Amino acid sequence: MSAGPMRVYRRCGKCGKKQEFINSGKFRVNANGNLIDVWLIFRCKKCKHTWNLSIYERVKISRIDPTEYDRFLQNDPGLAQEYGNDINFLKRNNAQFHL
Repeated sequence: MSAGPMRVYRRCGKCGKKQEFINSGKFRVNANGNLIDVWLIFRCKKCKHTWNLSIYERVKISRIDPTEYDRFLQNDPGLAQEYGNDINFLKRNNAQFHL
């Protein structure tokens, strides 16, 4: 993990070119029946267009640690930083980054 925020890049759908995306420190939690999706939201540094990086996709809530789930719902800044600086998490979401 990096000491400061990871610099993450991808093609911005609004700008139409590769831009730096900033960790918003916010999570999006969506329930579909008894299945949960959780994303960490990044924003284009230039235009603020959002990009949701998947943490959990279509999992039963019972498979998520209750403490972590509560931290998602509270938009815990420490947890957002942990995920936002996790190289494996970023790679799973096809992020390009600079250490």
